[in-house]
Amino acid sequence: MALSSPSLFSTLNAKSSLPHFHAPNLSSSSHFPITPSTTHLLLPRKWRAKVSFFPSFLKKRKDAKSIKEELLQAIAPLDRGADATLQDQQTVDQIARELEEVSPIKEPLKSNLLDGKWELIYTTSQSILQTKRPKLLRSVANYQAINVDILRAQNMESWPFFNQVTADLTPLSPRKVAVKFDTFKIGSIIPIKAPGRARGELEITYLDEELRVSRGDKGNLFILKMVDPSYRVPV
Repeated sequence: MALSSPSLFSTLNAKSSLPHFHAPNLSSSSHFPITPSTTHLLLPRKWRAKVSFFPSFLKKRKDAKSIKEELLQAIAPLDRGADATLQDQQTVDQIARELEEVSPIKEPLKSNLLDGKWELIYTTSQSILQTKRPKLLRSVANYQAINVDILRAQNMESWPFFNQVTADLTPLSPRKVAVKFDTFKIGSIIPIKAPGRARGELEITYLDEELRVSRGDKGNLFILKMVDPSYRVPV
């Protein structure tokens, strides 16, 4: 689950170039008929080796920079996910998984790159996107702040309601935390104690100085960009 609450942020693709090879004609009395399963045996040994190994030799793994560019391009027209179709979601998820495989930070909870204020630029969480509301009543932007040194987090909505919620974090692994929300602030002013059921888990699956990818315990995907590395969460 994201660092969010039920009412605010949701309880927050080398091709082998073989020569054109003609197999010799064999008589019908041959004991070695040419079939799809035996034609490859007529190839010289050196070409058979190319069939098996050449394509994988040429295949180049994409780096994080190129995957990030592909990911950002994919989510750009989706209004943070609100306009995403099921196919769009599957495409974004596939690219995100490629990026997660090349994350430079393997233990994000031990990295100061996690600290600061992040802006949500894509999610599959319909409650955070507030898709059931008219567009005029949806948050223009959503932010999430984390301070690892004090194990605190904060989710913030922008116009028109400016709601907030803060939470305590408990590490479950070097990249996963349990989240327990403590205080909601309606309009950033009126404090309300969070109910005991307002809790979940969050896993940071990709992290660098600009971008973070996280996955919640409800299966939702969150992609955020850093906006203020110096931001401190209220204690």
